[in-house]
Amino acid sequence: MEITWFNEKPKDCIVTLAPGNITLNKPATTFFESAYSVMLGIEKTKQLIIIKPLSKADAMKHDIPESNKYKITVRSSYGRVTNKAFVEELSELFNIELGAVAKKYKATWDHKNELMVVDLKEEV
Repeated sequence: MEITWFNEKPKDCIVTLAPGNITLNKPATTFFESAYSVMLGIEKTKQLIIIKPLSKADAMKHDIPESNKYKITVRSSYGRVTNKAFVEELSELFNIELGAVAKKYKATWDHKNELMVVDLKEEV
């Protein structure tokens, strides 16, 4: 008997932008399970959002200003960063209309730099 076992393809990392927050789906959240806080960045020319997890030790160091660290809430099926000012900046900078319907984008994990890269050119 020759059995081929079903092996489900890994699901994509998806980041959702809504007015006031950034939500990561379960596959994206796995990279932030031990994060105490995050840093948020923008790469303007390539239209990217950068989300860097910070461990508690990194977050407590005084080499990163408090104004650059943001709380992340990690649940079993999602992660969320609530930051209205950042989302509004993204909306204005990249002409993204966020209303009643949130926008979803593909994201990838950069293993070398240990950060999530969200491509605003790849709406799902």
